[in-house]
Amino acid sequence: MTLTVDNTRTWVGPTAPERLALLREAKSIAIVGASENQARASFFVSTYLLSSSPYDVYFINPRAKEILGHPVYPTLADLPVVPDVVDVFRRHDDLPSVLDEVIALREGAGGGRAPSVLWLQLGSWHEEVARRAEEAGISVVMDRCVKIEHARFHGGLHLAGFDTGVISSRRQIRA
Repeated sequence: MTLTVDNTRTWVGPTAPERLALLREAKSIAIVGASENQARASFFVSTYLLSSSPYDVYFINPRAKEILGHPVYPTLADLPVVPDVVDVFRRHDDLPSVLDEVIALREGAGGGRAPSVLWLQLGSWHEEVARRAEEAGISVVMDRCVKIEHARFHGGLHLAGFDTGVISSRRQIRA
């Protein structure tokens, strides 16, 4: 984690409206570090995304073959599509190499569809990775859960036991 001398974070991420826009623009999410272990956060997020979101979800894990009935790919480069969002569940020290994979996908897209968002899950904070990603034209979200953010913006946090404060009989429909 890159911190200043007094241990404060210096990087400023997207605002709530900006995060909502990123999620609304996305059509697909690749989960790097996806796990078939039901006790892992990535499994919980995967279950939510498959059942309660409009995204095409892809799983990246070099050791797994199938998660929740879906194929698992060893690397981002092995995916049959280029995802819009790369959601990362990896150790801090692995984040630079994940970013390298994302940048390689962008460069390989040759002006076509390329990952536009690098999303680092709760507890993940790497300012050097954020700086490099933004220099490459990639939006960055750090220390936030894509499941929580999606549910919060779409009135679904009550499903996980959170009070959203939204008074509505309808869920938001994605544009």
